[in-house]
Amino acid sequence: MSLLPRPRAAAALLVLPLLLTACAAAGTEQAASGPPKPGGTLRLGISSAPDCIDPQQVATNASINVARQLVDSLTDQDPKTGEIKPWLAEKWEGNADSTAFTFHLRPGATFSDGSPVDAAAVKTSFDGIKALGTKAQLGYGYLAAYKASTVVGPQTVRLEFSAPSAQFLQASSTVSLGVLAPAAFKKTPEQRCQGDGLVGSGPFVFESLKQNQEIVLAKRKGYAWDSSLFKHQGEAYLDKIDYKIVPEPGVRTGSLASGQLDAATDIQPVDEPQFTGNGFSENIRPNPGVVFNLHANTTRGVLTDEKVRQAVLKGVDRAEVVNTVLTPNYKAATSILGSATPLVSDLSQQLAHDQKGAAALLDGDGWVPGADGIRTKNGQRLSASVVFSPVFNQNRSALELIQQQLRKVGFDLKIEQHTIAETTQIQLSGNYDFLWYNVTRADPDILRGQFSTKAGNRSKLAPGNPLDTALDAQSSTVDIAKRKPAADEAQKLIIEHAYAIPVFELTQVVALSSKAHAVDFEASSRLQLFDAWLS
Repeated sequence: MSLLPRPRAAAALLVLPLLLTACAAAGTEQAASGPPKPGGTLRLGISSAPDCIDPQQVATNASINVARQLVDSLTDQDPKTGEIKPWLAEKWEGNADSTAFTFHLRPGATFSDGSPVDAAAVKTSFDGIKALGTKAQLGYGYLAAYKASTVVGPQTVRLEFSAPSAQFLQASSTVSLGVLAPAAFKKTPEQRCQGDGLVGSGPFVFESLKQNQEIVLAKRKGYAWDSSLFKHQGEAYLDKIDYKIVPEPGVRTGSLASGQLDAATDIQPVDEPQFTGNGFSENIRPNPGVVFNLHANTTRGVLTDEKVRQAVLKGVDRAEVVNTVLTPNYKAATSILGSATPLVSDLSQQLAHDQKGAAALLDGDGWVPGADGIRTKNGQRLSASVVFSPVFNQNRSALELIQQQLRKVGFDLKIEQHTIAETTQIQLSGNYDFLWYNVTRADPDILRGQFSTKAGNRSKLAPGNPLDTALDAQSSTVDIAKRKPAADEAQKLIIEHAYAIPVFELTQVVALSSKAHAVDFEASSRLQLFDAWLS
């Protein structure tokens, strides 16, 4: 692989196909009055209290939207193309089987305690993430095969893996693998979660935290090693970011409408219309990664029958879910991956609503409609439960509509609501029929974490199946010509065997007052506020 120069126009090492749909709704922000100017505090309403703000331990959107501003990553990812671009590393190369990556760090970057961002610091940081184990909720998966880092020179570090890890190059752009200073690891993980000793090289620094009320970040003075994707160079425009924690959607939107907030995240579908004019605007982007889906446990009850799973896939009317429960800002699923994911396949034909086709499958499989319309076979009722937690406001409404749709083909979907913690335990125990969830990541390797028998294996498949082969193949090379066919095959197999039933893409909707500008998204549809400014 060739080395990459730092200049902003540099070609990227990992070139992904242009995603024509990735940013179809990438933002409807009104034209700003005048050029960007520095100063001011952005009052940003968020929907939940971050459980942790250590970039290396965060997992929720609320936490990541704070943590992303505090650390820089080795690389960055272009939201429009999926390309990997320079950030703390100005160039890099990988070996033939993607088991080692060497990064050449740009000179001059420092952490907020004044220490240098050098090879030794990067080694300490990655070793520290690995040592966190499952506390590094996302990084744990990205670094599953991580063996060690070697300091090759003062600004050159080599990271080695025990298995092919093409996905690591994209992972190196995420907040989860953001680089912390060696001093940060003198504090406990619990202390870092609360901001104590959280020393990064990012454009903002931690200032204060009031539990369940607000988190304040301040501009990093002298910051001058911005990502090659940022729109300006030098320090961030904002003096401060004041994250106001406002869980109730009506209160959050009311506070924005009344001028108590400058911007608000997680605008619910019912509230979207009030921020599409009258001095307000919305910035919108679909999440990459696994879409909201009914993920089947193929070892449980009626879902052991592939024809039943295929009938469920045909019985779901995705367009009706979007048009009834959501808004035009949301998209019906066209694959198990969202449209903003690099290497996504268009499987919309295979996911077309086909009520007659679903009925025909069940008829041919011996499922006979009962007196209440629900089918039976050999005394067994055609029924399965779906486990979900209300992490997205419209989850229950979507599932209730899907429940109605499936009744029309004689399938009884039972809905079980649980807390996030309970749902996690149920998922880990395998005690479920369907799981309802989505997972965000701007890389097709997200499928390996959910479907591989060597990882999450939520479908409970047997090892050595064809899906495992495809997932392993796409993780073994950064060569797009070889990686794309394997990613295509994995998506095709998931739909063909109805291991999961995709429904719709989660979309991030941020509403802005007339004062707030450039409250933008990075490739994973999390907030990037370096270029944000107030008029």
